[in-house]
Amino acid sequence: MLKDSCQTKQFEVNTIAMKKTFAFHKNYFAATVLLFLIELFIALYVKDKFIRPYAGDFLVVILLYCCLKSIWRGTPLKAGLSVLLFAFAVEISQHFQLVELLGLGHSSVARTIIGTGFDWGDLVAYSLGTAVVLGVEKWVLRQDLQVQV
Repeated sequence: MLKDSCQTKQFEVNTIAMKKTFAFHKNYFAATVLLFLIELFIALYVKDKFIRPYAGDFLVVILLYCCLKSIWRGTPLKAGLSVLLFAFAVEISQHFQLVELLGLGHSSVARTIIGTGFDWGDLVAYSLGTAVVLGVEKWVLRQDLQVQV
């Protein structure tokens, strides 16, 4: 009986913790959808040497950030650094030809999502995208604090 009571309380604590950690945020979700549509447009219709490779990489970290923040209540810095580390990991995996190692070299989808060529410029684009989204977050948070005062 005591064991069941403790398990019930633990379940309640875990549920409360989950609610504090995860929650849907419609504004971040709307930004995610908008950025996804922009990225899709770039992938399908832009065939240049700047917008597609660098602006696309700049925007993709913002897209991933908004996607993460649409369900996770982590701090902007934690979310931004998580997305940046993920983007760096994907880029570094390109150096080691991950698509080929996974046997997905024939898949244009895998080649587009994971990528096939390491580029230092991509790391710069990811870093700039993260810096911009964190700068916007700081500005927005400052604005919210002024409204509430």
